[in-house]
Amino acid sequence: MTDAPAEAPAVIAIPEVCLVVLVGASGSGKSTFARTHFLPTQVLSSDFCRGLVADDENDQSATGDAFEVLHYIAGKRLAAGRLTVVDATNVQRHARQSLVELARAHDVLPVAIVLDPPERVCLERNAARPDRDFGPHVIRRQRADLRQSLRGLAREGFRHVRVLRSEAEVAAATITYTKLFSDLRHETGPFDVIGDVHGCRAELETLLVDLGYKLRHDEAGRPAGARHPAGRRAVFVGDLVDRGPDTPGVLRLAMGMVADGTALVVCGNHENKLVRALRGKKVTVSHGLAESLAQLDAEGAEFRDQATAFCDGLVAHYVLDGGRLVVAHAGLKEAYHGRASARVRSFALYGDTTGETDAYGLPVRYPWANDYRGTATVLYGHTPVPEPEWANNTLCLDTGCVFGGRLTALRYPERELVSVPAARVYFEPARPLAESTPATSPDGPDTATPTVADPASAEALLAALSPVTTATTVATDVDPVTNDPHRQGDLLDVADVLGRRAVETRHGGRVQIQAENALAALEVMSRFAVDPRWLVYLPPTMSPPPTSTLPDYLEHPVEAFETYRSDGVDELLCEEKHMGSRAVAVVCRDAGVAAARFGATDGTTGAVVTRTGRPFFSPVLAEELLGRLRAAVAAAGLWDELGADWLVLDAEIMPWSAKASELLSRQYAAAGAAARGALPAAVSTLAATAARGIDVAGLLAKTQDRLDNAAAFTRAYQRYCWPTDGLAGVRIAPFMLLASGPAARAAAGTTYADRPHDWHLAVADRLAAADGGLVATTRRIPVRVSDPASVALATAWWEELTAEQAGGEGMVVKPAAGLARGRRGLVQPGVKVRGREYLRIIYGPDYLRPEHLDRLRSRGLGRKRSLAFREYALGLEALERAAAGEPLWRVHECVFAVLALESEPVDPRL
Repeated sequence: MTDAPAEAPAVIAIPEVCLVVLVGASGSGKSTFARTHFLPTQVLSSDFCRGLVADDENDQSATGDAFEVLHYIAGKRLAAGRLTVVDATNVQRHARQSLVELARAHDVLPVAIVLDPPERVCLERNAARPDRDFGPHVIRRQRADLRQSLRGLAREGFRHVRVLRSEAEVAAATITYTKLFSDLRHETGPFDVIGDVHGCRAELETLLVDLGYKLRHDEAGRPAGARHPAGRRAVFVGDLVDRGPDTPGVLRLAMGMVADGTALVVCGNHENKLVRALRGKKVTVSHGLAESLAQLDAEGAEFRDQATAFCDGLVAHYVLDGGRLVVAHAGLKEAYHGRASARVRSFALYGDTTGETDAYGLPVRYPWANDYRGTATVLYGHTPVPEPEWANNTLCLDTGCVFGGRLTALRYPERELVSVPAARVYFEPARPLAESTPATSPDGPDTATPTVADPASAEALLAALSPVTTATTVATDVDPVTNDPHRQGDLLDVADVLGRRAVETRHGGRVQIQAENALAALEVMSRFAVDPRWLVYLPPTMSPPPTSTLPDYLEHPVEAFETYRSDGVDELLCEEKHMGSRAVAVVCRDAGVAAARFGATDGTTGAVVTRTGRPFFSPVLAEELLGRLRAAVAAAGLWDELGADWLVLDAEIMPWSAKASELLSRQYAAAGAAARGALPAAVSTLAATAARGIDVAGLLAKTQDRLDNAAAFTRAYQRYCWPTDGLAGVRIAPFMLLASGPAARAAAGTTYADRPHDWHLAVADRLAAADGGLVATTRRIPVRVSDPASVALATAWWEELTAEQAGGEGMVVKPAAGLARGRRGLVQPGVKVRGREYLRIIYGPDYLRPEHLDRLRSRGLGRKRSLAFREYALGLEALERAAAGEPLWRVHECVFAVLALESEPVDPRL
């Protein structure tokens, strides 16, 4: 007798993200199997959860609470996209059904692995465990329940079921992981994503040629494939079929490209319906389906079968390029990216309905794109639009070719649109294309376009931040932000800026924002802010140097230089600190650019904004200043040199009194006047008293010193005040060109934080040369901290600037390289060193008296330095997002965070 061949080890293939349900009687080896094949963090044991809630894993009275805990943790893991394994008996249908529903709720596939060794094995194992004192009848009942369940596991909803029936089979089993069909994150492109073709073969061929593809023809001379010489691949967003003149020709070309590896295709609702019709299912033959069926019948049975198999095998969506690109026919919200369920497929094919119909009898779809907050770019079709418009990093590419519009593609990652016109109208839409908005579609189920309240006034900001969900809004045809019936505005949601949250920044890591600070920021923005579309940046606060130990000095350059030297930064630039008010100027080449890039339809050409997001001037005066700046930019040749239609400047506007007149009159002038009114009389009285022989010399000297200090205090702030009339007397000193870009919203701009500071100041010098009456230059001096002579020269320059007769505020010490990194990473962008006399304004007239100076030297600077660095990182992030054309809510996430940090309890005098 020969031995029977050994049974091949069981290889269990499961998706990388799924819910694995272990099923088996007590003693079947589930826990050992789980420990062998999965990470401890992936396994949720009912026994362990029972112990969590009752301190006893065998306390059956705690089972209900234990499973509540288990389901809660499993839900959190699945929401985060993590493989989760449930280790429990799960032999009864009701226990399994709750887990299947949990998997469906998180759009992952449920997998059942059944361990069903012989009954004696389970009995022996339980007998060897003293904590399992239940009798054999429990095992027999559990196995009986399992017997009743085995055949129906697939019907319960488990997409994969594997049964292991012996100890040897369990011991030999291995687990392998498979990707979902939608997971093509390893495919990095570049891609050419093509909108709905709908049988328009001639236009598709023209578009492919325009994109650089070389067509391949079959023996009958028909296009049967295409290849790009640079290795690019096409991605079709679905709806290749129906309505147009040549559905078979489009399918032949797309099928050939997929076979050649030069294209990917996602399923559209029309392919889905066509397959059902070709397979004999009962469907309504409408929306162009009759044309496709007739055209395919004319091709013969063989091609019709091939087309049926091709369309039937299409995936509902693809996740590409490391998760940075998602393609789905009707779009896909973030929670569904890379997930698998019937509702994910339905959303990808049809979108999400509000349950209403419009005046044409077509369903109104929920505006998912306006609520989208994902980082992945989502490209889709399904809803014909006259022109593609970006909305929150999503783009609809269906420009209604079959209705006489255009066939459009997007080059990715370049974000360049390419389109060709339709030869004619092939199919009359239920709603004319010229009137179409993403609210409805001739297809039936399509996407809706909501609108937002006009945020042009500060008081309307909260309305602009409100989520758009009402049917009335969805049905509106005109976007009041742009007066454009088709453009989807960048919607702001209050949830984007409120609550405790963390903002990820490229240069500074994760920045935490507390809920109370966010609320304070929203209060300021909602009451005083400029039109939020101009808020692309708020400047950070600036760090002071370590407190000086030199006599009669609170701040001195020596400590600033040492700060950078210890960080490993040798080359610095010292810039004169202008005594004015910080401002950000967004300057557009003309009103057309302002409308196209920033959505400004009121004729404004930019904005001049304070560091708290408020208008710096009245609208008329702001436009006058912007006009002067625009003319200076043109005269300096910067528009052409930068290839820009808009730019953002960080600047100081002088005099200080131009913005701070109320502060001056109520605080500084009042204090100075009170001191000058009272102290001379006190000095006179004390002098007369001393003349009578009474010893008041100490008090007289102190009072005279206070009078001298009050006079110095008044001189200090008065140097920064002078009368202005309109722009007459106003000076602006730009010290950084922050960003610039083209008029197109989707086109990427440029940020300049990494340019040397000398480059920025050279740009400012050119503006000053073009309009010296308005633009002021910034004096500066380079420093090499390793060179004592260079340090001494810069220190002497600061002393000259801040001497009492000169009255300068001080200087800002910056890394010469701009965006500089030291031994511990990114360093402070600048350290301000203020002069002795100027600090009287900050700390009071008598701050240099020994008793006050000693107290001030104990001031804590750590929180201020941290605040300056975090705001700096947020500002850079806001600029980069704005320059990249990201949605406004993404920019404002950072801008609001800067303002929120300003609510932290930090001494404002630092």
